[in-house]
Amino acid sequence: MQKYPLFLIQIFPLSKIIYRLFVFFYNAALHLASFWNSKARLWVQGRKQLMKKIKLSFEGNSSPAIWMHAASLGEFEQGRPVITQLKSIYPDYKIVITFFSPSGYENKKNYTGADYIFYLPADSEINARKFISIIKPSLVIWVKYEFWFHYLSELKKRDIPVVLISALFRPGQPFFKFYGSLWRNMLLCFKAIFVQNQQSAELLKTMGIEKNVTVSGDTRFDSVINTAENFAALPGLIKLFCGSQKVVVAGSTWAEDEEELLHFVKNNKAIKFIIAPHETAKSNIEEVQTRFTGCLLYSQLTESNVQTGNVLVIDNIGMLSRLYKYAHITYVGGGFGADGLHNILEAAVYGKPVIFGPNYEKFPEATDLIAYGGAISVENTLELEKVLNNLITSDELRQGYAAKAKLFIYNNKGATEKIISFITR
Repeated sequence: MQKYPLFLIQIFPLSKIIYRLFVFFYNAALHLASFWNSKARLWVQGRKQLMKKIKLSFEGNSSPAIWMHAASLGEFEQGRPVITQLKSIYPDYKIVITFFSPSGYENKKNYTGADYIFYLPADSEINARKFISIIKPSLVIWVKYEFWFHYLSELKKRDIPVVLISALFRPGQPFFKFYGSLWRNMLLCFKAIFVQNQQSAELLKTMGIEKNVTVSGDTRFDSVINTAENFAALPGLIKLFCGSQKVVVAGSTWAEDEEELLHFVKNNKAIKFIIAPHETAKSNIEEVQTRFTGCLLYSQLTESNVQTGNVLVIDNIGMLSRLYKYAHITYVGGGFGADGLHNILEAAVYGKPVIFGPNYEKFPEATDLIAYGGAISVENTLELEKVLNNLITSDELRQGYAAKAKLFIYNNKGATEKIISFITR
C-alpha cells in the first residue's frame, strides 16, 4: 500500500470544492427524498430552525461542556459507556450529544444521560463556527465513523481536543486513496485515535499516523455488558407470550431477512418467534404483517390474545437489546442486505447462539465470534433452516454456542477504561 508521509498530506483547493459540492448535493437529495421517504423527511424536519433551537437551549448556560457526536444509534451505543463515565467523573460538565441520522436522534432524543441532544447541523464553515461558538466544548468525542471537514477544521483551529473512539479503518476508504488528501487531513485534527483492531492501526501507520493511535478494542462490548448486568425486565406480556416453548428472537430485520425466515416460521408453530424489524414505520410494519400472516403486534398485545399466535412483531423502538435475553436462539438482521450486519453483541452478551446472513465482512466482531464458536453465518434459507433445527433439537449444541458467545463478550471488555484513562490523565 502506498505510504503517505505527513508532509504530503495537504488539502488541495479542488478537494475542498468537491467536498462542498458533495455536501450540497447530498443535502439537496435528502430534501427531495423527503417528499416520499419518511426517514429523509425526519432528517429535513429535524434541521428546520435547528441553530436557533440550539442557541435558545444554551442561553444562560455557564457550565463547561463535553460534546459527543454519533452518526446513528449503533455509534451512540459505542459512545454511551464513555459518556456515562465522564458524566460521573465530571458532574459539573454539560453533556451534548449530536446525531446525523434520524434513527439515532429519534430513538435517543429523550436519553436522560445527556443534558442536550440535537441533530448535527449540516457541515459548512458557517454552521461549524456558530455551533462550536454556542456550545463551547472543552472536549469533543467522535464515534467510529462520520468525518465532517468544516467541524473538525474549526475545532482544530480553536485548539479544542477531539478524540475519535471505536474507529475502524479499511483499505477501501477515501483516506487510503490517491484522491483522499482532504480525508487524511481530517485525521490530523484528532488529538487521539482509539481503534478497534490492529489492522486499523497498521493502515493509519501507512500515512505516518501512529503516535496518537491506540488499539483499544470496541466500546460496544462494555456497553452491552452494562445493559446485561443492569437488566431491566420487559413488561410481563413478553414472558407470557414466550411461555415454556423454545423462543427465537430475530432482531433488526429487513425484508430480505424475513423472507429467509418465513418458511421455517410457517412450518414450526410450536416455536415462538419474536421479530423486531429495523424499520418500525407504519408502512413497514404492515408489510411484515402481510408476510407473517396472523402475527401479533406488540402494541396490540393483551392478556387475552397473548397466546393466540406464535409470531410477535415488535412495532416500537428501544426494546431489542433486552428482548434477546428471552431467546433460546437469536438471529441478527442485515446480513442478507447490501449494508451489512447489525449489532450482534447485544445478543451474544446474554449467552445466546447468534445466526446471521453472509454479508458480514465489514464487521470484524462477526468474524471473530464465528471463530470463537459463538455464531453461525448462513448463505440461504436451506442453511438457515438446518442450523435452526440443529440448535432447537440439541440442547448440548445450543448451550455450547451460548457459552462461547458470552465468553467472547467478556474477554473483549475494557476499551472504555483505556479511553477514560487517556482523557483524565
